[in-house]
Amino acid sequence: MPVTPDHADTLQRYARAAGVAMLLSIVFGFLGEMYLPGKIIVAGNAAQTAANIVQHPMLFRLSFAAYLVEAICDVALMVFFYILLKPVNRNLALLSVFFGIVGTVTFAVAQSSFYSASVILGDSSVMAAFTVEQRNALALLATKIAGTIAWLFLCIYGIATMLRGYLIAKSGYLPKLLGILFMIGGAGFFLRSAAFLLAPAYSSPILLMPLALAAIALAAWLLTRGVDRRVLTSPA
Repeated sequence: MPVTPDHADTLQRYARAAGVAMLLSIVFGFLGEMYLPGKIIVAGNAAQTAANIVQHPMLFRLSFAAYLVEAICDVALMVFFYILLKPVNRNLALLSVFFGIVGTVTFAVAQSSFYSASVILGDSSVMAAFTVEQRNALALLATKIAGTIAWLFLCIYGIATMLRGYLIAKSGYLPKLLGILFMIGGAGFFLRSAAFLLAPAYSSPILLMPLALAAIALAAWLLTRGVDRRVLTSPA
């Protein structure tokens, strides 16, 4: 696996870029998936949720915009990590990219359902056929469908993450511990999705915590340390 010094320098630059993209993905993912929607959606209360969307349209749009930034960063990360991990195993690195693309596209569909709540509550001639109560209920249903789609297909992202973690652990030029944490985190995402489908009572958000911690740790490592050039350039 030894590479030339110039190639090692290139991988180091991609490591830094991946750190920046991962940090942005974490921040905007938190805003777009948790914090801002939490200011809008009131579980089980269609009227209050609809009122929040109508009275705070910019907040609603910012929630979706934050997700878009996260998605853009995730697409960039797929490319950056493919380049970083290709020296370990090109086929597995490529497979991780494909799973990641499917996961991102699926989540984009879910977020589109979330955004449709504002269309339902808008001054549309089509929606005028529904009563206010019906439109409120449909808007809340749209946000609930968005969450359901996301949880059902979270396993796809989990598989991509487990593959990425395995390659990090095997690389030698990135910390093995972080790779193991990523595999555990990816497994948590997979189990969250499987439990949501097969055993809802056990589908706990706690299963998502290991990957959140692993992502923060890896972002910090990539930004401050990057890859180990000595391992990359040393003879096999």
